[in-house]
Amino acid sequence: MAATIATADAAMAAAEARAAAEVGVPASDGAPEYAGLVTRALGLIVDALLIQVVALFVSLGTIVVLGILHLPHDVEKLIGVIGGVVYVIWTIGYFVAFWSGTGQTPGARVMQVRVTAPDGGRVKPRRAFVRCIGLLLAAIPLFAGYVTILFDSRRRGFQDWLGRTVVVRTSQESIIAGRMRPVRDVPADAPRP
Repeated sequence: MAATIATADAAMAAAEARAAAEVGVPASDGAPEYAGLVTRALGLIVDALLIQVVALFVSLGTIVVLGILHLPHDVEKLIGVIGGVVYVIWTIGYFVAFWSGTGQTPGARVMQVRVTAPDGGRVKPRRAFVRCIGLLLAAIPLFAGYVTILFDSRRRGFQDWLGRTVVVRTSQESIIAGRMRPVRDVPADAPRP
């Protein structure tokens, strides 16, 4: 019986540690490890490649359909404009959904970083949208908005300042995967205290 209670306590402690790590809660020394410029840039490259691959397949499908239908030139122009708008919405939606949902885009997951609120909590969709706009604005003046990542104590770029976020390193699974796992890893047939 004592072994079962000890096992249950160990499982609860492990679950609490996992939950704390999932949202970027500080390590034992009290400070989270913030992600640097190169790590974030590599994650952004992975995300850009994923966005472009999806856009490429959608574009190819559209070209095939337009080739079969033989639509008037004005309609093809309109479809091109609609396609451009859909691409912008798709790109913004990609980042907003991942940042506000799990805190990690696929690129961030590969690089083991997560976007969080400064207190370690989830980023709200509105803040994620503002951060996405900041990502674009940071790149406009010759990527000057990213330079502050090199000098800020919390390694925040313009997009992080604008969206009130931080990017922390994490070696843990995503928040969603952690929520899918049972909180207690105690066998079902074990006696309850």
